[in-house]
Amino acid sequence: MSQRAATLTGIEPRGVIEGARLWLRGEGLPAPPPPEAAISVGGVTARVVFSSPDRVAVIVPPAAAPGRAPVRATWAPGATLFVDVGVQLATGLHAVDSPVVGPDGWIYVAFSGPRGQESAVSVYRVSPESGREAFVEGIVNATSLAISPDGVLHVSSRYTGTIYRIAPDGTPEPAASELGVACGLAFAPDGSFFVGDRTGTIHRVVDGGARVETFASLPPSVAAFHLAMGPDEKLYVTAPTLSTHDAVHRFDASGRAEVLDATFGRPQGLAFDGHGVLHVVEALAGASAVYRLDAGAARRLVMAGPGLIGVAFTGDGRMLTATTDSLFAFPPVP
Repeated sequence: MSQRAATLTGIEPRGVIEGARLWLRGEGLPAPPPPEAAISVGGVTARVVFSSPDRVAVIVPPAAAPGRAPVRATWAPGATLFVDVGVQLATGLHAVDSPVVGPDGWIYVAFSGPRGQESAVSVYRVSPESGREAFVEGIVNATSLAISPDGVLHVSSRYTGTIYRIAPDGTPEPAASELGVACGLAFAPDGSFFVGDRTGTIHRVVDGGARVETFASLPPSVAAFHLAMGPDEKLYVTAPTLSTHDAVHRFDASGRAEVLDATFGRPQGLAFDGHGVLHVVEALAGASAVYRLDAGAARRLVMAGPGLIGVAFTGDGRMLTATTDSLFAFPPVP
């Protein structure tokens, strides 16, 4: 009796960068694949790291060209799948939180640097057409960024516990201070803003920085607090600890907390796309990825790659992902 031909039925995730683990699903797949079998991404042979009759995993090779890339297997010659390989917009960065997109269309990314040391550049701005350029200087350990309702960039310093308001020419001006290890920054629609102190406090800053209130408390984080304001005007927070699993938290206006998802190992940056859907970075070593959290559904893998730390979305729907040293762009999320 002849063996049924292998068929490919799907691919996950839809977005990858070099070094990502890419999964091909199908039926009757050779497990293990014979020595002469090969899987290619964008025409470049990829290393197989897992195989079974219904799925196989490969590592995206460094030579895979950015853009929409065909994925083919020699043992399924009639099938072609496609994956989006991220376009690198900039490198030489040092992000510790998500980038942000300004009303002017520029993408802003912090260069944090070693703790206690002032870097030559605190914040870069990036254009898909022209790459990165220095924008802000003079902030020690620039950490998190957010855009206020009136369109002004704000930056936190985890070293000084200060939030800076950035002038159009890139000059920083203190907006609030004495906020601990200031990691995580998000604005409410009324112009008040929230700051995560990774030692265990989420502050609410009101009256243009004149008054600081304790909004909520969480266990201290081994890395950082990450904040995002949702379209429902609730505050979403991640804060990885020493636990084997950490949660995505949601706070209402009174500071009452609920756990939105408790399945992450090391959740980091988070952002909402143009449809109001939350995306969260899983930074667990060996499983670094971006997940989509649709209401009432299990989280869904949408992008993978090593060293991920942050995620953001442009006005035209493109997803941006930041590793510790580079920034990538992907086509609009369907």
